[in-house]
Amino acid sequence: MAAKKIETQEQFEELAKQDRFLLIKHSLTCPVSGAAFEEYESFIEDHADLNTAYLAVQEARSLSNYVADTFNIKHESPQAILFKNGAPVWNASHWKITNESLSNALKS
Repeated sequence: MAAKKIETQEQFEELAKQDRFLLIKHSLTCPVSGAAFEEYESFIEDHADLNTAYLAVQEARSLSNYVADTFNIKHESPQAILFKNGAPVWNASHWKITNESLSNALKS
């Protein structure tokens, strides 16, 4: 399953209607973000049933800011945020984004 890219608040709001979904904030220029994105891609291969999407911070700055402001989660990149019933229940950034940490977040 390929990662789904979103760029608009409307796309985000559609995802937020799901029971749960995982959002990744990804920087196109940061090596740490590149490593985290590889972990994310590996993770979603094993979790095809999970609703997930990513945004490229450089291309969707207003959406990235909207998520940070709306849910009071300080913006970081890379950043993973797990939502349940439209509210964030877990987030991690930088080197803490691993296949293992994403899997553990789903279990909790």
